[in-house]
Amino acid sequence: MMMLAPVLFTEFAPAERAPAAVIEHEVQSFSTLSPIHECLNAIPDVFLILNEYRQIVYANQAMLKLIGQNEATQVYGLRPGEVLDCIHATTSPGGCGTTEFCRTCGAVKAILSSLRGKEAIQECRITQNSGDSLDLRVWATPMQRDGKIYSLFAVKDISHEKRRLVLERLFLHDLMNTAGGIQGVSELLQDASPEELDELKRMVYVLADRLVGEIQSQRILVAAENFELEAQPVLVKSLRFLCEMANFYRSHEVADERYIVVDPASQDLDFCSDRALLGRVVGNLLKNALEASNSGDTVTLGCRRGPRKTVEIWVHNPTSIPRNVQLQIFQRSFSTKGADRGLGTYSIRLLTERYLNGKVWFTTSPEEGTTFTCQYPLA
Repeated sequence: MMMLAPVLFTEFAPAERAPAAVIEHEVQSFSTLSPIHECLNAIPDVFLILNEYRQIVYANQAMLKLIGQNEATQVYGLRPGEVLDCIHATTSPGGCGTTEFCRTCGAVKAILSSLRGKEAIQECRITQNSGDSLDLRVWATPMQRDGKIYSLFAVKDISHEKRRLVLERLFLHDLMNTAGGIQGVSELLQDASPEELDELKRMVYVLADRLVGEIQSQRILVAAENFELEAQPVLVKSLRFLCEMANFYRSHEVADERYIVVDPASQDLDFCSDRALLGRVVGNLLKNALEASNSGDTVTLGCRRGPRKTVEIWVHNPTSIPRNVQLQIFQRSFSTKGADRGLGTYSIRLLTERYLNGKVWFTTSPEEGTTFTCQYPLA
């Protein structure tokens, strides 16, 4: 009696793979197209040929250069996410394309479309196991050969394009809003009465401080991505730090008609951290929570002793996050606020895990709302 291969579990794309002998035959078949190889190797962007199981049977030199390999034999039979070191590619026995997170992956969706006979162009965000992120544009085109369907899969790194768009649409947008506020208050100063001067001067100070903070945030993010930051740990008293953060953001425009409270059950713990970077992390958490809340809602922050000599700082808001958004949080360039508006949760994870020796996660439900938690070592 013939034994059937077990069906692998998947939450999105089929998990099954071609046997090694089939992969070897397909690789050999495409290796005979030597004149075409010269053209494909001259292309500066990644080009792959994938079989019906989404496995690589041809890779050009740009692909090998990207992953630091000299021989294409290292990638044959693998799927694109496995070669690009996607954090989700090894979390399921079925590999790349088979997790719930893969439902939002533009690369998998484009490949599946091409294997159904329809070409597709998608954008794809990949978080690598190293903590780095890739912003990619992918093209997948169907091709018939020897009675089989293949996908011609081209990849272009658009990380620099995304960074520029974010700078223009997020950073400069926020910068202009704050600068415009300073200009408006300055105009009021011209005709202000003595009774009004103190309040207007305070407003100018707050707005100018916010302007400097926004510029500094962008500088920190660029340096963090380029491995140019050096953390400067100092002693931080958790409760005092949270009270300062709450007081600062109560006057922020995103807190309009919303409330910020520090949980009275919070523990006052001493720990060492870079205060400026920690402020960027918690500040982003607070802004995100306030923006996600409705008028009249309360955002709560607190701290507690965590397991294994750690401190946990958390921020809660009463709204929940839709599942399709949950799957993309912490990815670079993703935002619920529109195209090219993302960086908040990405920078939270980047600074926490790469420079503050911590980790970050979230929980969300319609009943309990949303809580983001950052965990750091105690002093």
